[in-house]
Amino acid sequence: MDPVAQFKENARQAWASFIPFEMVTGTAAPRLVRFAAIKTGARVLDVACGTGVVALTAARAGAKASGVDLTPELIARAKENAALTKQEVDFHVGDAEELPFGESSFEVVLSQFGHMFAPRPEIVVREMLRVLKPGGIIAFSTWPPELYTGRMFALTAKYAPPPPPGVSPPIQWGEPAIVRERLGTAVKSLTFDRDVMRSPALSPQHMRVLLESNLGPLGKLVAALGTGDPSKLASLRHEIDDLNTEYFENNTLRQDFLMSRAIKA
Repeated sequence: MDPVAQFKENARQAWASFIPFEMVTGTAAPRLVRFAAIKTGARVLDVACGTGVVALTAARAGAKASGVDLTPELIARAKENAALTKQEVDFHVGDAEELPFGESSFEVVLSQFGHMFAPRPEIVVREMLRVLKPGGIIAFSTWPPELYTGRMFALTAKYAPPPPPGVSPPIQWGEPAIVRERLGTAVKSLTFDRDVMRSPALSPQHMRVLLESNLGPLGKLVAALGTGDPSKLASLRHEIDDLNTEYFENNTLRQDFLMSRAIKA
């Protein structure tokens, strides 16, 4: 298996444990749906949809929503969520770099903290714009590198093996200048906004334990260090606790995010 394919397979397995975070990411989903100005009846695609929080929110707002994600366990959960809420949302297992839809299939293409994990930005941008009709809206939420989640990415990267050649760091999607460069002349009217997601936790240490247990890539890193270098694991945990403490307030962890929106030219 080539390195990028192996990277995707590792990601497919790692993110299977993400389900408990849907209650938190679900609170951010309405902000992205409002930011995208979705109209009743619009055909909407949620790329790297996870458990479907954005697609389900868009459907509740009147959209004809679909979602696609690389991890079968998350799609299974998304279908359960749709059944529970009696919403007709079309969910598929699929790769953000090879979307299983025809050209110009959607009026709106969204992604909340998802497409940014596709290893090759130029390919995922091409695919998201391919399935978007001319004049349609592309909008996504990502993490600024200088704030909590971006700093967490940088912190864990110090302890983890480097990604294979050609794989771009997901946190680059939190830089407006990079977003502008990657979308380029394929879009017009590019707009940015910021918002905040707050994750409940009893303490910074409780949040670390939750992340270790359910944030797949971090869980794999913790397991590897636990068997290979316990002193590094202790250092990683200490640094995570310190970072969490900086953003911990009123029994919540503050996570600022960037929203980007543009019109396909």
